Amino acid sequence: MASKSIRRRLHYGEVDRDRDEFVDKSESDGLREPLLGKYAHEQSEAYGPGDQQDEFGEIEGEQLHWTHSFSRWIVQFAQWLAHLVIGPGSLLRRLFLPPSIIQNKQDNETIQESLSSLQEERLRNLRQRLEVSFDSTCVDHQDSLKQLWMLAYPDRELPPLKSELWKEMGWQGTDPSTDFRGGGLISLENLIFFAKNYPTSFQRLLHKQDGKRADWEYPFAVAGVNISFMLGQMLDLQSSNGKPTSKARARFLEMLRSDEATFDNLYCVAFQLFDVQWLAKCASYMEFNEVLKSTRAQPEQELVLDSISSVQGLPSYKMLCR
Repeated sequence: MASKSIRRRLHYGEVDRDRDEFVDKSESDGLREPLLGKYAHEQSEAYGPGDQQDEFGEIEGEQLHWTHSFSRWIVQFAQWLAHLVIGPGSLLRRLFLPPSIIQNKQDNETIQESLSSLQEERLRNLRQRLEVSFDSTCVDHQDSLKQLWMLAYPDRELPPLKSELWKEMGWQGTDPSTDFRGGGLISLENLIFFAKNYPTSFQRLLHKQDGKRADWEYPFAVAGVNISFMLGQMLDLQSSNGKPTSKARARFLEMLRSDEATFDNLYCVAFQLFDVQWLAKCASYMEFNEVLKSTRAQPEQELVLDSISSVQGLPSYKMLCR
């Protein structure tokens, strides 16, 4: 029997696999493409305007919007201040640092010279995770999918691996295994990590409890698969070159040295950001890819802040733990 806390049940059409917002298919492997593109939509079973909506829900949504806006302002101000005080060409750098040191610092600000053995090992392990496809015939993979259900709905009976009930979690059909095309097994691992380590936020997003929602909501589970894919592309994790190719990737690799779960924690932050962006834009299902792209910009900006040394230090992390 469906949980009363589920806001709505949506039915999704087939994915147009030709559309790719983030990566040139001719140059990619492993993670291949986002799963949501052009859809042949079916009519959703949407609730009326007053369904489970009250003044407190709208107030909470407004608070989320302003929290997100304030977070973005903090990031932009910090970047401006850092550039003014210690950035290339700043007065303080010219007064107190010899030209040779300034040049060396500028060269090292973009990429790190080399990775430590620990970083290389953890990056290699992460890449191996990215390369594993979800195999519906593998017992371990089936068990992981069952674990996700039990974490999401601890008071409900576990359904068969093919069931209409999986749609309530936000899978597109009765067989969740068909939705892992672009994300692979790591996207399922990310969802499990989110449910186990941030259960309050996971349940809040799963049941769409924040703010005023659209009649056509994003599918929770499929959104999670897309976010895993998006982060892999943002951090260039499929690159054969172990050295950082961007400031965001360089900072991510620094964090990986101290926390092997950096990617998983960053995933949880990105999922929360996605939901906040969704509410701030009053988005509907057709705007999914647009919201996903705008979500990517926020962690990219926050990762390059000079004061950040862990995912827990990101300004957006506070929204995840509220």
